[in-house]
Amino acid sequence: QIHGATQANGCVRYLRCLAHKGQFEIIMVKYNELLEELESISEVDFADFQRRIIRDGELKIFGVRTPQLRKLAKKYSGQYDLFAQFPNEYYEVVFLKLTLVAQLPYDDFVAVLDDCVRLITDWALCDLFTPQCIKKRRDDFILYIKKYLAAGDGYYNGGEYARRFSLRILLSFYVEEKYLPFIFESISCCNPDKYYVVMGAAWLLAEVLIKYYEAGFKYLHSTT
Repeated sequence: QIHGATQANGCVRYLRCLAHKGQFEIIMVKYNELLEELESISEVDFADFQRRIIRDGELKIFGVRTPQLRKLAKKYSGQYDLFAQFPNEYYEVVFLKLTLVAQLPYDDFVAVLDDCVRLITDWALCDLFTPQCIKKRRDDFILYIKKYLAAGDGYYNGGEYARRFSLRILLSFYVEEKYLPFIFESISCCNPDKYYVVMGAAWLLAEVLIKYYEAGFKYLHSTT
């Protein structure tokens, strides 16, 4: 279990409690060491595949599969503040940042949420960013859903992925009868001028139709 962390000379120091010995093990990770770790578990063919489907052409890609990245995120659990200082040049590093922030308690999470939403420059990063802390604070988080549904030029690609983020959060945590009016309102006002916003809205509506067909059909009929 990780009990704390400090930083010195650009290093991330992880303090792991060795319960069976009552001692602490210090693991130091510099940014270049993290890159070496990522490279060691990368796959060239997978990197080529990712470059074809990831739309942010400025992100460098090692080609590390998602299960391996999740293992790294577990290894460095609790260290978002320190990882946040690393550059955003690699897809895998941004993935780790978003996964680490998704582990935070709700109040800590929303305190840094805007910085994290601005890191989302691709559908893959967006769809893998599902902070579970929202689940118990759904009514509180509605304010943020509305904020990012209205995202525009201040966010990447005119707010395309900020708006998709809101739709994905609705899909993950809000498809219940009590939230249907808010879901329909959100779909109606999400400004579907971007491909991945349209696809996010369609995905959300499809899920509503599966679970609440009559309400979903009535909404569809009202928009035609």
